[in-house]
Amino acid sequence: MNIQITNQTFDEERALYNLNNTDIINCTFAGEADGESVLKECKSINVHGCSFSLRYPLWHAKKFTLVSSKMDDKTRAPLWYSSNGSLISCRIEGIKCLRECKNINVNKCEIISPEFGWKCKKVNITNSRIDSMYFLFESSNVEINNLKMSGKYSFQYMKNLHIRNSELNTKDAFWHSKNILVENSIVKGEYLGWFSENLTLINCKIIGTQPLCYCKNLRLINCTMEETDLSFEYSDVSADIAGNIISVKNPKSGKIIADSIGKVITEDAVIECKGNVVIRDKIQSRALIN
Repeated sequence: MNIQITNQTFDEERALYNLNNTDIINCTFAGEADGESVLKECKSINVHGCSFSLRYPLWHAKKFTLVSSKMDDKTRAPLWYSSNGSLISCRIEGIKCLRECKNINVNKCEIISPEFGWKCKKVNITNSRIDSMYFLFESSNVEINNLKMSGKYSFQYMKNLHIRNSELNTKDAFWHSKNILVENSIVKGEYLGWFSENLTLINCKIIGTQPLCYCKNLRLINCTMEETDLSFEYSDVSADIAGNIISVKNPKSGKIIADSIGKVITEDAVIECKGNVVIRDKIQSRALIN
């Protein structure tokens, strides 16, 4: 049976350092001593209903749960180098939360944290809201379902990411990413997916200027596009679009099918471009470059 620590306040450096097999309930980590790393190197702990206002509270944690707890904006870099943990029904406001962590579940959380989730492995995010710049930078093997996300420069240099049923309001998303699947989601923002490899979008709404350029093995299946001018430049692409595309420019190879396209631009290409465009209502295919 776990030891229990309840209704206490801690503010000293490493106040509960190397804690093991313990439930920490309704405690406060704040105070004049302003100590760092209050739960560093903990193992097999459950934190429930606690409030944090000190830096670096959960570093090198193993087998932990953080439930119905709050970390305010003073909890800088709250979780680093930790593994096999769950964050459930929490609010986190500390910058640089979750770095170089693995096997982490995030469920029903509200997170405001620039640079959240850098260089992590095996992260599962569900039913949450996250506001973060450079969200999940260089992370891999990530599953996301029902996320409302906002912030620039998300999902860059990622590998093996699956997103479902989500709303992404972001700029420069998926740059240099590999093996990304996005399903039944809204992706809003400028310059989507540049330099990506093996990016697939299925049943998605794509909103914003100059999307999906310089891509390798790009696939769009039953997607819609709004405000998408200068799309697909220098990309290897297979795209089936319901509705209109404002303009397509110099796709490198493959085929783009849409109900209508405002303009197909074939000028100023610096490489050989042989992409085809099919206008569904005209049943007509045109090679962009002969």
